[in-house]
Amino acid sequence: MLHDDIRSAVFDSRELALKSHLSIPDPEFLPLIAQVPTIPLEDVKVLRDSQRKWNAQRRESLKDRLPAESAYRVEDHKIAVEDGEITVRCLTPTTGDAEERFPLLIWFHAGAFIFGDLDMDDYYLRIMCVEHHLSIVNVDYRLAPEHVHPIPWEDAYTATKWVVRNGSLLSASFEKGFILGGGSAGASLTVTVACRARDDLFFRETPITGQVLQSPSLLHPDGPVEEKYRSELLSMEQHKDGPLLTRDLIIAMAGMTKLPISDPRYTVLLQPSHTGMPPIYMQVAGMDLLRDEELLYAKLLDQAGVATRVDVYPGVPHFFHYFLPQLTISVKADKDLNNGIRWLLGLTDAKA
Repeated sequence: MLHDDIRSAVFDSRELALKSHLSIPDPEFLPLIAQVPTIPLEDVKVLRDSQRKWNAQRRESLKDRLPAESAYRVEDHKIAVEDGEITVRCLTPTTGDAEERFPLLIWFHAGAFIFGDLDMDDYYLRIMCVEHHLSIVNVDYRLAPEHVHPIPWEDAYTATKWVVRNGSLLSASFEKGFILGGGSAGASLTVTVACRARDDLFFRETPITGQVLQSPSLLHPDGPVEEKYRSELLSMEQHKDGPLLTRDLIIAMAGMTKLPISDPRYTVLLQPSHTGMPPIYMQVAGMDLLRDEELLYAKLLDQAGVATRVDVYPGVPHFFHYFLPQLTISVKADKDLNNGIRWLLGLTDAKA
């Protein structure tokens, strides 16, 4: 269930949304606000070129933590999807025992369904693979505007089924753990795949056992919301001008991907029931305009009896850990994520 230290905040998310400390810039972040990039959505080529530069910066920040190449195996595989194929990058620990099987994590990268690729989290996933003894499948789903809704979502679901069918190839033990995860758009894919799999007989014998959500989008910005929740969803207005992610940008991205306004299969906060969802570990940024829908989702999950663990980071924007990994709060978020994964795996040394 929820951390005791945020339980009261989540259950009164309107009060939380109004608490000034969540929107006051973190002292380390304040002088770096100008370094937060803008997202040039008007030119997708420029945007994707920028993303490759961000990837290089991310790799530079992680290179000293990379494990020895002998500690893991990297294999790329092609997966047939409707009207094409996608690539998945598979990371497997090499422990000296060829018969050893590992819990498995499927990872979906960020990028608003418009940019992002296998390299975005590649170094970080290699570190996670070795540190947690995880088999990891990094999914390169197709992107808008070339491939609009529902293609990215269908690619993610097809990849998840491929993983189940190929557990032996991946040295996976689904009994030890079968986790989905991602950041931003990747987190949105995670929760939509998990929700769909919950009701799919294909996964009855191999259920998803956990989810890692970093700043997911759970509602269409112009979509409907039950009247009783409107007073809890204030951050979209409070932080409509960013930094990084703005309301206008989210609306434009939703238009570019052709995301349905009110389809609960893709905007899961509209699901009629949250019962039976896999346990969730979620990270929420205090200055993120998506903050309140994430906290509301945590509340609804908890009410539905879903094991839910949430960490909130005051004074930082959407995806802060990616663009500003040097911040103390980013280092904390990294440690929290590792503890969250251990919690999902049921390891006793994970801090509550």
